Amino acid sequence: MIFAIEEINNRTDFLPNMSLGYKIYDACSTVPLAIKAAMALMSGAGEAQSSTLSCSQQSSIHAIIGYSASSPTIGISTLVGQFNIPVISHFATCACLSNRKEFPTFFRTIPSDYYQSRALAQLVKHFGWTWVGTIRSDNDYGNSGMATFIKAAEKEGICIEYSEDIYRTNPREKFLKTVEVIKMGSSKTIVAFANIVDLEFLIKELVLQNVTGLQWVGSESWVSAKNVATMENYRIFKGTIGFSIANAAIPGLKEFLLSVRPSSTPGNTGLIKLWENMFDCSFSALHSKTCTGSENLQQVNNLYTDVSELGVTYNVYKAVYAVAHALHDLLACQDNRGPCMANQKDTLPLQALQYLKKVNFSVNNGEYVNFDINGDSPARYELVNWQLSVNGITEFVNIGFYDASLPEGKQFIMNNNSIVWASNDGKAPKSVCSESCHPGTRKATQKGKPVCCFDCLPCAEGEISNSTDAIHCMKCPLEYRANEEKDQCILKDIEFLTYDEIMGMILIIFALLGTLLTSFVTVVFFKFRDTPIVKANNSELSFLLLFSLTLCFLCSLTFIGEPTQWSCMLRHTAFGITFVLCISCVLGKTIVVLIAFRATMPGSNIMKCFGPTQQRLSVLTFTLVQTLTCIIWLVKYPPLPHKNMNSNKEIIILECDIGSTVAFYIVLGYIGLLSVICFFLAFLARKLPDNFNEAKFITFSMLVFCTVWITFIPSYISSPGKYTVAVEVFAILASSFGLLFCIFAPKCYIILLTPDKNSKKHLMGKVQSKSL
Repeated sequence: MIFAIEEINNRTDFLPNMSLGYKIYDACSTVPLAIKAAMALMSGAGEAQSSTLSCSQQSSIHAIIGYSASSPTIGISTLVGQFNIPVISHFATCACLSNRKEFPTFFRTIPSDYYQSRALAQLVKHFGWTWVGTIRSDNDYGNSGMATFIKAAEKEGICIEYSEDIYRTNPREKFLKTVEVIKMGSSKTIVAFANIVDLEFLIKELVLQNVTGLQWVGSESWVSAKNVATMENYRIFKGTIGFSIANAAIPGLKEFLLSVRPSSTPGNTGLIKLWENMFDCSFSALHSKTCTGSENLQQVNNLYTDVSELGVTYNVYKAVYAVAHALHDLLACQDNRGPCMANQKDTLPLQALQYLKKVNFSVNNGEYVNFDINGDSPARYELVNWQLSVNGITEFVNIGFYDASLPEGKQFIMNNNSIVWASNDGKAPKSVCSESCHPGTRKATQKGKPVCCFDCLPCAEGEISNSTDAIHCMKCPLEYRANEEKDQCILKDIEFLTYDEIMGMILIIFALLGTLLTSFVTVVFFKFRDTPIVKANNSELSFLLLFSLTLCFLCSLTFIGEPTQWSCMLRHTAFGITFVLCISCVLGKTIVVLIAFRATMPGSNIMKCFGPTQQRLSVLTFTLVQTLTCIIWLVKYPPLPHKNMNSNKEIIILECDIGSTVAFYIVLGYIGLLSVICFFLAFLARKLPDNFNEAKFITFSMLVFCTVWITFIPSYISSPGKYTVAVEVFAILASSFGLLFCIFAPKCYIILLTPDKNSKKHLMGKVQSKSL
């Protein structure tokens, strides 16, 4: 500060005909003494501890530069703000000081912790650390900074395992408890938002207990402090990462420091104490070695003569120049930006305050200095990493920087390859409560624990997650299913009974076999149509029955293959009509048998009531009823192709939606009704002469028919997917084969293998012998 003031006073282009003076007070790191010093400055009372120039005799001052710590600065700013005196701090970073209502005259040349805390949260998130411990100073700086960090960390998905507060006046037991918490914690990363003095007490205990291997992330107050970065402390803080105030060079400062003598600055007790400590001497007679005041500072190598790290020091330099520029603009009435006062003796702090709000200048390195509406400077930080040099000295290696003025997402510029980590394997440590959930799983928070502690549960059936640490699984669209890893939706397989699969081929073979056998029987019956056994069994109805059986076998083929609009309409209606035609023929044959038997009795004329015309008419009527029902069904609610996605979540079953359940049941019920009537009548005629009628065979065929379709119902309901259609086809084929074999096999056996029985004499003879 003294160097900056003297530099300004020696300039001829700046504050012409005016010199700046100063008073320096020691607040001894306590809030009460800081406030006392501020009151002394305002009142002009008290002894100036260091002064090289005469000061104005006015009781008011133009500005206060300081204090370093946040808590004393809060006290100073609260007091002097009532008198409109500007306070410019070079190191008080508490975000609370940005409150313009409480601190209307506060300014600072160091960024607010509001930005640093958020940047620390982003930094922790950048390295994937979601489970961290925190250490803070129990004062305004630590509490405010950590509160902002925790709030920002929660938004970034970071959880705090523990949060310990420390303070220099705490008993040792409190620091030992904090060390124990650190040792017992599972997090591998610790964020320390602490004052350097407070942290030194904790470091002492950490060194004693050799707590190593933890990744420390530090705030600017200590992370680049050389008195902390000793060889002994490096074991604990190896690889520490944190923010540092951007370093800068101040030309002429080193020469100024080396030229200082106690004799040239009378009253500067701080310099006297520094001198006595550096040269191990005393200006009083009480010490064996007396200081001459002319000792050579060139031979001293300590923090005083080291100007390689001037981040914070440069903030003091900028603060002095900010006051100087405000006074310069005020005296020059620059652009009417505030109240003008050409007479410097009448200059008041309020006037300096108005111009201080507007300052905007560049310093020797090209950096612009200005303040926003809250009195804050632009937030720029260097990102440093603790590394050990070849000489065994801890170095703060620059690995990037942070600029809050840049667009979101571009505020960090970092070189990860040059980072030294705390772990011995040279890799970035993992600090998570739970390992990341891979795609195909979702996070499930563990009861009573923070959100960062979770279990990874596999996604439910039909759901996927295609990102790491997914909170929810997404349902696949209806036509898609989850793959085995459950990280991608893939198209479901479409299932229907195809021609080229084994089951489809077998059913086709049996359908064609049934058609060929029916055709063969038709040919046999046609060739032997004039024989007694064909005539005796109502040849016309027999041929119509064979024709309907052929259609029954062929209609089963419409159930195989991909369902289309036409195949869906055809398969159910063709099935309904052909089976009614078939049962109608069987029913007609059964009635003929019963009537024919009664017609042989003396005086019976019943055969005239059910002759060929009536037989044709009955078959036509029964079939026409089913045909009309099917036509109405097709017109009103036709069966259509339907993608069934509910029966099986893994596949799409392509099937025919029957359209109208009522119509479907009417069609089936009608077939069932005719079948029951036919079975009942055939059962009544089962004891008639064997060689005269076929009532026994019809009874057995209808028994097979009814058994097949009664068994079909539960099988149809319980069969999944394409097997439902296969069961239906099987029922059609089985019932058709039952009718074919039971009714026509005995006749073909007689016609082809025992032709001697195929005679009227044999048939009539047997009837007469039985009637006797």
